[in-house]
Amino acid sequence: MTRIDWLVLNRLATRIGATVFIFYGLIALVESLDTWRFNYVAQEKGIGLAILMVAMSAVRWTIKTLPVTVLLGAIIGFVDLKARHELTVIKASGISLWRTVRAPTLALMVISFVIALGAETISTRVNRELSPTPPGQAVLLTPADEIWLEQEGDGAHYVMLARSMSAGGAVLGEVTVFQLGASDIPRLEASEARLETGQWVFPVAIARSPDQPARTVLNFALPTRSTPSEINLKLASTEDTTFFELVDMLQRGVADPSIRAASTMRLVKLMALPLVLTGSLFIAFAFTAGYRRNAQLGPSVLYGMVLGFIVFVITEMADRAGATGVLDPVFAAVAPALIAIFVGITIMLYKEDGWT
Repeated sequence: MTRIDWLVLNRLATRIGATVFIFYGLIALVESLDTWRFNYVAQEKGIGLAILMVAMSAVRWTIKTLPVTVLLGAIIGFVDLKARHELTVIKASGISLWRTVRAPTLALMVISFVIALGAETISTRVNRELSPTPPGQAVLLTPADEIWLEQEGDGAHYVMLARSMSAGGAVLGEVTVFQLGASDIPRLEASEARLETGQWVFPVAIARSPDQPARTVLNFALPTRSTPSEINLKLASTEDTTFFELVDMLQRGVADPSIRAASTMRLVKLMALPLVLTGSLFIAFAFTAGYRRNAQLGPSVLYGMVLGFIVFVITEMADRAGATGVLDPVFAAVAPALIAIFVGITIMLYKEDGWT
């Protein structure tokens, strides 16, 4: 690597790193405002793990916003190079755009793989242990903090609503049971429900019926045909599955089309992260490299915010479509990245021709 490569790489790395760190801080602040979840984890596992849960949850959301933060940080970095006339000197020395952007691109692709395989795996495991994602929430199929289960067993037919769960779903918290058939207790409320052999056990519950006042029952049990492994599958979320677990699960085969689509989408999305971030870098360079000397920083930042919003919306829309099976997951994950790279390369080729 030449000194120019190191200069451009260092300038972009510091600006992108600062942008990502600022967004991480804002996301962590928003996550800390969810006092119900924080207090629940703090009571169950301690204040230290509750803080760790907020930090790791912010890491997860920061990774999701990387296309935007990398784009904004790259624009700030290139504008800084332009404002210091360093980019002008680089162009005047005869160095092409491709040489200028080569080192940041290679570094960004390597870091992207580290994030997709390392940081994402660590944050996913920590979040899964401390605050698992309710099934369907990742694709907006159920409201936040709601887990619904329809259960049957020995003549009983009922629906369970829970607000939290353990990693495998064997223990549910803040549970409400609605009986779908004739029963002496049409509604049951309990702070905890435990799945044991052939039954759900409620250590302390409040029984409610329309013809008598509420009363407390102890060690109440409801029969179920569900096994722990089946409940674990029903309550699983692709957001709580690591890259390596997804590979293993898809290799063994997934019969449910919706689960297979969501799992494939998350797997391919992680693999396509280097392409997505490369597209953000190319767009940032393409829209800032041609500015004149007297260009103001305000329009550049504004354009970056608009472009970042467009990139984020397109990526998220494709993610939703791929996860629900509307689009092929591979196409939904790769197409936005390839489009961003194509747009960036096209604009850079146009400007490269104008400089020669």
